[in-house]
Amino acid sequence: MNLKEVSLRPVCSSEESRYQELMQAHHYLGALGKIGETLWYVATWNDQWIALMSFSAPAWKCTARDRWIGWSPRLQFDRLKLLTNNSRFLILPKWHAPNLASRILSLCQKRLPHDWQRRFGHPLLLLETFVDPRYFQGTVYKAANWLYAGDTKGYQRTRQGYSAKAQFPKMVFLKPLQADTQMLLSRAHVPPYRTGGPKMKLSAEQTRSLPRFFLDVPDPRRTHGRRHRLHNVLAIATAAILCGMTGHRAIADWAQSLSQTVRQRFGCRLEKGRYVVPSEYVIRNVLIRVDPADLDRALQNWNKTYGEEDQSLAIDGKTMRNAFDEQGRQVHVMGALGHQTKECYTQKK
Repeated sequence: MNLKEVSLRPVCSSEESRYQELMQAHHYLGALGKIGETLWYVATWNDQWIALMSFSAPAWKCTARDRWIGWSPRLQFDRLKLLTNNSRFLILPKWHAPNLASRILSLCQKRLPHDWQRRFGHPLLLLETFVDPRYFQGTVYKAANWLYAGDTKGYQRTRQGYSAKAQFPKMVFLKPLQADTQMLLSRAHVPPYRTGGPKMKLSAEQTRSLPRFFLDVPDPRRTHGRRHRLHNVLAIATAAILCGMTGHRAIADWAQSLSQTVRQRFGCRLEKGRYVVPSEYVIRNVLIRVDPADLDRALQNWNKTYGEEDQSLAIDGKTMRNAFDEQGRQVHVMGALGHQTKECYTQKK
C-alpha cells in the first residue's frame, strides 16, 4: 500500500449506518452515538474503507487537561466548544500497515479545523483523546507530537453524575492546533472566538447556598395557592440566567432539565417522593411582581460572596425595551460590569 494514496473525508449521512456497524463490530469500546458537535471520518484507499475516526464533545472535566490549559471553571464552561475529543480511532481488520495510523492522524489534523468551522460555525483550538493503558500506550499520538498531559482519576460519567469509585485511569493526550492555544484558552478575553453570552457553571456549594440570599425578599403573592417558596423560585431563575438562559420559557426549560439531585440542592418542593420545579407560569409571575430593588440587593450580596476580583470595570447604559416611567419616557439603565467575571455589580435607573 502506498500511503500517499490514502485519503480522508467526512462520512456522508447515507453511510452512517455502515460506519456504526463497523465501529460496533471491530472497536473494543463499540459504536458511539453523536454527542454534541460531532464529525465522523473515513479513510480510504482505492475507494476501500480502511479506517474510521470520530471527533465529538470534549470531557466536561479533566484535571490533567484543565491543569495544562490553566483556565478557571468559568472560562472552561464557556470555551469547551473550542475543544473536541478524538473519541474513536479504528484501523479496520486486514488493513494494519506500518505508519498507516500516523498518516491518517496527520490527514485528519490538517482538514479537521476547516471542516469544523464550516459545519459548526466556529474554530477549534485543541484536540484531546483518552488512551486506556491496559490495551494501548498511545504510540500513534506520541509519534504525531501529541502532548501527554497526565492521567485521569478514573471516574466515569453516569446518569447520576460520576461513578462513586474510581475505575481505570486513562492517559490524556492533547494536540494544540495553534502555537498560542494555551494562552488563548486561559486568557480573560478572547476576541476572535465569541462563544456566547456571559454564562457559568454553578458548583454544588453555590447551588445549595443560592436560595439563602433571597430569604429576605418579600413575597408579592397571596398566601393561598403557593406551591413553591419565593426564595427557591428566585434561586432557580437566577441560576438559569447565570448558565446562559434568557426568557421565561428558557428558564423553565432549564429548570425542567435539572436532575433530582440538583433539585434537592435548590430546596425544591417534594411531591410523592420526587422534587418538582416551578412551571413557566410561576417563574414569570414571580419575576414580574417581585420588587426589583429587593432582588437587586440580594444579587449584589451573592456577587460579593462568590464574584471573582475584577481588574477593571465597564460602565454601560441600555435602553429598556417596552419600559416607560411615570412621565411616559423610555427607561434607561446604567450598569457596572466586571471585565473578567462579566458580572453586573450594580445598575441604576
